[in-house]
Amino acid sequence: MSEVHHQPRTSLFAQEPARSIEPGERMRFGQDGFLRLGRLLTDEQVKLLRARLEHLVEHLDALEGDLHEVEAAWRERPSEVVLHLLGAWRVDDAFHDLVAHPGLVHRVEEALGCEGLRLWHDQVFLKPAHHPGVVPWHADWSYWQRTTPCCHATVFLALDDMDEENGALQYVPGSHRWPTPPAVDFGGPVDQVLPHLSPEHRAAFRPQLQPLRAGEALLHHAGTLHGSGPNRSPHPRRAIVLNYMAADTRSASSDPLLRGAVPIPAGEVVLGEHFPRLL
Repeated sequence: MSEVHHQPRTSLFAQEPARSIEPGERMRFGQDGFLRLGRLLTDEQVKLLRARLEHLVEHLDALEGDLHEVEAAWRERPSEVVLHLLGAWRVDDAFHDLVAHPGLVHRVEEALGCEGLRLWHDQVFLKPAHHPGVVPWHADWSYWQRTTPCCHATVFLALDDMDEENGALQYVPGSHRWPTPPAVDFGGPVDQVLPHLSPEHRAAFRPQLQPLRAGEALLHHAGTLHGSGPNRSPHPRRAIVLNYMAADTRSASSDPLLRGAVPIPAGEVVLGEHFPRLL
């Protein structure tokens, strides 16, 4: 399997300047396990991505075969469970180009302290108006241990203004240094992970709400506990999530790392069209 480098398909983000993080920001990321990245998208780009997201959802049945995953619990209980899917970048040019946004990729690489960056996968989250669905407390690394080592980070990108009313993201500062909790059921209650924390970590479990304006972004470590509440507002709450890993990440499983991807033998570097190199 050969190396594949990401190539843009549009000029949507071509004029965006490359950015770096400041030393103090990397220190905060190491201390808290998350970092506010500020405004990443223009109003016009937000509107376009909203439209592309809505188109994707409207044609989900036709596109699902080309996606990596659609939340099974949502299929069974759409009025209770948040819509969550993986692989939008594979089926839409705007999502495809967003994963290599110039204002983003260097900052992720610098925060991780790695040499070279690779796409792991993307995600889309949609909470309709007045929807009770939550994203339970979890750490991304609980689901990603089919790769190694843990040198992964996630960008959460808001397509709508987010606050407590509509279920803004919350983080538990410093939790990326705790033992990795077990994976939880995304269709289940928000606090499933709490019984698995030590008394010490239960006492330190103090989530911080992170309100965002549309077009703003957050960065978090794969081990950081995070989650979000229901959307009690009369408007949809939409987000794009971009997951990255160091370019030298290796497979830890002989099964396909994502649905539709060619299996990579355990111990070999993760390569191929599903995991393009960005830097």
